[in-house]
Amino acid sequence: MSARSLNLVQLIGNLTRDPEIRYTANGTAVATFGIATNNLWKTQSGEQKERAEYLNIVAWNKLGEICANLLSVGMLVYVEGEIRTRMYEVNGVKHYRTEIRIDDMKLLDSKGKNGVGVERRILLSMIKLS
Repeated sequence: MSARSLNLVQLIGNLTRDPEIRYTANGTAVATFGIATNNLWKTQSGEQKERAEYLNIVAWNKLGEICANLLSVGMLVYVEGEIRTRMYEVNGVKHYRTEIRIDDMKLLDSKGKNGVGVERRILLSMIKLS
């Protein structure tokens, strides 16, 4: 009998920060951004409560470039992928970061925004420098 497991995450939420893109030493694109999901419920007394969950998203390769060019803060997106926890050390202290590594993204609502895009970010950073 083989062991079975499933690591599948499907989220719909709003971007909490614009995607940041970088490239690995071998030229592989990786974009990171955040999304927030909200949960609403009523207490027994009828009071409405809300809880937001803030999630770190990572997109690699072409999907990372697409996210960096299309998405900006506030946009509603569907993402699908898997949970990944990585460990890194700083000054001998171990740190853990849980992320959602996505392999699919769908823009659900642009909220009237245009994506930030790499070219626009470069132009904005040049303006800030001057």
